Amino acid sequence: MSEAFIDFEFDLPEALLQRLVLVFDGLGQAPLTSAGLVGIPDAQGVYQLFVDGELVYIGKTDSEAGLLGRLSKHAKTIQHRVGLETGRVTYRAVRIYVFTAIDLETQLIRHYRGKSGTAWNNSGFGANDPGRKRDHTQIKDTNFDAIYPIDIDRPLEVSFSDCVTAADALARLKAAVPYNLRFERAGRKKRAHEELEGARVNLLNPMNTARSLMVEVTRALPEGWQATALPGYLLLYKETDDKYPRGQILARS
Repeated sequence: MSEAFIDFEFDLPEALLQRLVLVFDGLGQAPLTSAGLVGIPDAQGVYQLFVDGELVYIGKTDSEAGLLGRLSKHAKTIQHRVGLETGRVTYRAVRIYVFTAIDLETQLIRHYRGKSGTAWNNSGFGANDPGRKRDHTQIKDTNFDAIYPIDIDRPLEVSFSDCVTAADALARLKAAVPYNLRFERAGRKKRAHEELEGARVNLLNPMNTARSLMVEVTRALPEGWQATALPGYLLLYKETDDKYPRGQILARS
């Protein structure tokens, strides 16, 4: 073997992980709120979420979704949850200018799980709407929505008194709450069902919670409608269904 040659192998993934851990651990924490996200760029990177200072979630995002977009989505998800006040949740974030083929998210989860845990990873936290076909799926006790179900009795800072139809009221409620509300639609343009468009509502009395609004709207509909609260979202469909796992029937017309 020539004295002018040697094999050299550098463990880039491990070196990057260790450097990133040092960067994260040297950061402070900021509230996961709109005010707390001021100055965060819409750029690719990785981030951590904490509850009462304890690490619960590690995520990553590309430049298309962006750190600001992803963290803003999470800030909305934690609102109006039973047992979880938004002031308890904080975050750290690191912009990474060049992503390699290294799976930083998995590497970080593996590193921190052995120290403090990442309870919200693989819990359904941050997932998109599962869609109508998944409404009857049984979720585990460790699922984020099972631990922190939506709070449909929390007062809303919005008025429904000028809503004329059930469709009007549902559209306003959907925009007012930080969780999903799905209701029956029809036609190619996915407009609200004609019975929702045609049902007149009188919401002059205070309707300041999602529960009270859903009950009142359902009562205004023709026979055959059901409003249901699932752990993570609300439903209003033309159905009679007692088989939603963890479902709470709010009202039937």
